[in-house]
Amino acid sequence: MNCPYCLHEDTAVLESRGLPDDLGVRRRRRCKKCDKRFTTHEVVVNIDLKVVKKSGKVELYSRDKLLKGVSKACYKRKVESEEIENLVDEVECKLLNRKTVEIKSSDIGKMVLSRLKKLDELAYMRFASVYMDFSNAQDFKRFVLISQKSLSKAD
Repeated sequence: MNCPYCLHEDTAVLESRGLPDDLGVRRRRRCKKCDKRFTTHEVVVNIDLKVVKKSGKVELYSRDKLLKGVSKACYKRKVESEEIENLVDEVECKLLNRKTVEIKSSDIGKMVLSRLKKLDELAYMRFASVYMDFSNAQDFKRFVLISQKSLSKAD
């Protein structure tokens, strides 16, 4: 980090603190040449992932969009917001470890479903009903029956 006063490259970090809402880190620094102090704010730059939709349209990955979708599925369920954040963190970690930056929306949906299934059965069903885009109630009933069988095997 260059000093904003003398542009010297060597600075020391005196103190670090998290910014409100976990948006980054605030650092208090001192220049080793001119001895002046200054503050920097460090934030994570957007993740460079692209989502390929069913239609073929490509859009930038949005953590907020994923959080909203999972939160809607967990609405009025006994699922803590921290658990939702952890689920999204796990999915993001998997996405970032892939060799490609273009990910199919269906792959993201499958990742979320597998984690929701372990977290809350009803939230899993809710998310699946939107993600799988059932054409009628019969398709959803079939899915529920299949899911009940797989859930009972897991017990």
